[in-house]
Amino acid sequence: MSSTAAGDPRAEPLTSAEIAERAGVSVSTVSKVINGRSDVAPDTRARVEEFIRRHGHLRQKRRAGGPAPLLELVFRQTRDAYAIEVINGVQRVAREHRLAVVLSELQGRHTPDQGWVEQVLARRPTGVISVFAVLTDAQSGQLRSRGIPFVLVDPGGEPAHAAPSVGATNWGGGLSATRHLLGIGHRRVAVITGPDRSMASRARLDGYRTALDTAGIAADPALIRTGDFTTEGGLAHARALLRLPEPPTAVFACNDAQALGVYLAAAEAGLRIPDELSVVGFDDLPPAQWTVPPLTTVRQPLTEMAATAATMVLALAGGRVPAQPRVELATELVVRASTAPPGG
Repeated sequence: MSSTAAGDPRAEPLTSAEIAERAGVSVSTVSKVINGRSDVAPDTRARVEEFIRRHGHLRQKRRAGGPAPLLELVFRQTRDAYAIEVINGVQRVAREHRLAVVLSELQGRHTPDQGWVEQVLARRPTGVISVFAVLTDAQSGQLRSRGIPFVLVDPGGEPAHAAPSVGATNWGGGLSATRHLLGIGHRRVAVITGPDRSMASRARLDGYRTALDTAGIAADPALIRTGDFTTEGGLAHARALLRLPEPPTAVFACNDAQALGVYLAAAEAGLRIPDELSVVGFDDLPPAQWTVPPLTTVRQPLTEMAATAATMVLALAGGRVPAQPRVELATELVVRASTAPPGG
């Protein structure tokens, strides 16, 4: 057994037998924890996990096949077109490397629960890709201690331990959307953001504010609404905006789903798009071109973002450190028929 003191950053990885002796448990219990089994008392699991986290685990013999030929793809929630674009990107890379993709959904939760972590540890995938969700410090530590790399796509909060992540140029997208509306003459431009905890939402709002500031227009708090990236939320906020004594002449919705809600609110109010209300979305999911009128929106390359994340996680699995832990792919304003000069 290594004589290095527990907690010493120079300590070498411990074998299962060494962990069992230090934690005061059986080797079989250590094996259960390592393999994600649920039949271990919580305090015992925490004690074993702490030794694994601090020292790492040294396997006596490598499995012949190494990790399972799987990529674990986890969504906070699946939003049809959004999820399909991401799945397509991950599958493209997975096929090239003869890997299967395991898909799971967190039912709207922002962090996975312990049951999900146990399942991942039991499957021992090649890597994990988390979409619009963030792992806790403890969960990150559990994956790292087992040598399971993970990458975040469009993380919904601040990544733990500076986890590798892939996103889009959200600030630039918010800037270009708002500049477009200002450039065609709008001065009362409303914005419906996503949740405050969303990094992407905050960046898009910052881009909106910068565009107004650069144009010398003071941001009106009444025109800034905190949404939830859902059509229902977009509808509710757009209804409230259109009832203002001085309603906006244009709305920047921070995703396409909320833009659809704005369309519905405009129809309820008897307003024609774009003649009486201009609308810009964000995402450019396939349905955007089929709305009536077709939606002007900011395209973020979701399929490429997902493929980049899959490539990053495979590089990590191969022991290669990415040149940069945060990758941002360019957004692009796509002008269609939902925007026009005010009163046009």
